[in-house]
Amino acid sequence: MTDPNATLTTSLPAAMPPAGAPSATVLDAKALDALTQLDPTGASRLMQRVLTTYRSSLERLLSQMAHARQQSDMAALRLVTHTLKSSSASVGALALSALCGEAEKSIREGQLDELPSMLDHLAAEAARVDAAVLQLLSDK
Repeated sequence: MTDPNATLTTSLPAAMPPAGAPSATVLDAKALDALTQLDPTGASRLMQRVLTTYRSSLERLLSQMAHARQQSDMAALRLVTHTLKSSSASVGALALSALCGEAEKSIREGQLDELPSMLDHLAAEAARVDAAVLQLLSDK
């Protein structure tokens, strides 16, 4: 195990998704269909409300992750990754959810050697997800 103070001080990348990256490759269609089935006519604007709430939550959680990372606060990082894992799965961001699960497990087991690169990858995937969600919202 490495010193968490030494390994967690790298900053989050300013990752951007590739130009024109389709949301279908980032968000699982089955999960989105399940959300649509909860409001089949769209009258309640459930999909828009869920995606808007997710974007707000994503922004807040990434900010908390950056702060916890700077402070080498493993408990806070574990909570953030756990929370983001669940919410991401619910909107079909399955790759992000899996990355969160891997980071959460690494923290729980004290395996911190690869954590900085995991968190960098997680932040990059979160940027792709955010762009895909924003695209879906603009299409509605």
